[in-house]
Amino acid sequence: MDITQALAQPTERRNRTLQTVTTLVAQRREMLVLFCRVAGLPPYRGKTLDARTMHRFCQVLTDYVAEGHFGLYQRIVEGRERRRGVVQLAEKLYPRIAQTTQIAVDFSDKYAAHPNPRSSAELTQLLSQLGEELALRAELEDKLIAELCPAFGDNQAQPFALRADTEPAG
Repeated sequence: MDITQALAQPTERRNRTLQTVTTLVAQRREMLVLFCRVAGLPPYRGKTLDARTMHRFCQVLTDYVAEGHFGLYQRIVEGRERRRGVVQLAEKLYPRIAQTTQIAVDFSDKYAAHPNPRSSAELTQLLSQLGEELALRAELEDKLIAELCPAFGDNQAQPFALRADTEPAG
């Protein structure tokens, strides 16, 4: 490897990290809009939940947690992250993020195959729990993103205020 290649590697790694973070943020935003639709939050209050929306939400939710796990955390867990501060923060945050992943996967498994819930009360309870977990996950991810990509910018990563009039892609 010559000096040019050696100097380019950190930049390439940072660019890949930035791309992963950008993808994660985009998926999170799409998932949050769909969550609002499924949960009947404004401006979707009073609108009937259809099977297609529930299925799409479960699909996007799964993609979002997978991107976090395989795109971000796995790289750190496998020792490919060299910055000690990032590794230490990830080690601190990951166990709780993993719990949020499991709750999201359980929800998705339950409703992706059967998108028409039998019990509205059960769905309401599970959506409430899921919403709390997703809010916590976003908060923890934002801390990791700030450590991973300080240049990502506070205005892009935090606080991920959701504009309810924003429609998800697809």
